[in-house]
Amino acid sequence: MQSRAIALAKRPEGMPQPDDFTVVTEAVAEPTEGEVQVHNLCMSVDPYMRGRMFDRKSYTPPFQIGEVLTGGAIGRVTASAHPDFVEGDHVQHGFGWREALTTKAANLAQLGDIVAPPSAYLGAIGMPGMTAYVGLLEVGALKDGETVFVSGAAGAVGSIVGQIARLHDCHVLGSAGSGEKVAWLTNALGFDHAFNYHEGDLASHLREGAPEGIDVYFDNVGGEHLQAAIGHMRPFGRIPLCGAISQYNATAAVPGPNNLAMAIGLGLTLRGFIVSHFNHLAAQFREDMERWVTSGDIRYEETVFEGIERAADAFIGLFTGANTGKMIVTLGE
Repeated sequence: MQSRAIALAKRPEGMPQPDDFTVVTEAVAEPTEGEVQVHNLCMSVDPYMRGRMFDRKSYTPPFQIGEVLTGGAIGRVTASAHPDFVEGDHVQHGFGWREALTTKAANLAQLGDIVAPPSAYLGAIGMPGMTAYVGLLEVGALKDGETVFVSGAAGAVGSIVGQIARLHDCHVLGSAGSGEKVAWLTNALGFDHAFNYHEGDLASHLREGAPEGIDVYFDNVGGEHLQAAIGHMRPFGRIPLCGAISQYNATAAVPGPNNLAMAIGLGLTLRGFIVSHFNHLAAQFREDMERWVTSGDIRYEETVFEGIERAADAFIGLFTGANTGKMIVTLGE
């Protein structure tokens, strides 16, 4: 059996380009004892993957040139040589960017009974949703009725952050990159105030949407967004540092906020985090998020690219505003 996959052809300089990636073919063996063969139904592309394309030390090892990329995926078992997995089981794993694979059962997590389409377990009920959940509730120490600002609010993480905050009776602000996304945030997701960060001054938008200041700023963007938020925080505010997508493709060092000293007098907490720091909350997250999704309390959107050959286009689209909600690549049945 053969499977197409995406390998890193060369390390991107600045914005990734299609020729930084290449389609390769892999052999997929029949499973031997303890192994399981999986056909991937859908795979995830996420902004953090850009950092793994640099040849530098980070919290995850860098991708190597010529090797197939990896990332979250949901698949269906097509053959099994392990007693705990049977044909047809839905499984989650970290071997995306390919159509099929054979691997040890220990590398797979069974999804069990699912209450939403499999792709939802890569988005709202998956890693991005859990990032929003732990980042806002644990790192951000959210209290009912506070004022919350989230940047990149129309993305996979930001859109869930805002809705969880609304479930806690918070006043929610969000920034996005187009008028269409702003309308989605306010009309569909219930944000109290949203704005296009390409139009006008960030500080003015924050003053308009939160005249009395911000209690929690969930940072997905960094740069100017972080500086503007620091300048509008209330005393003892919290800033979960989730991402800095505005800087991921920079070719030179990017200056930090020039008003960081305000954090001293205001008693602010700025805390970086990785979702895997909170794996002990995974079961509680899934229970809560499945309930919210099935009840309609939380809505999610997916931007779908079809076929492994479109995976690089989907990934690049994360940095050009091509996605609303979670970016998904479907790989067929």
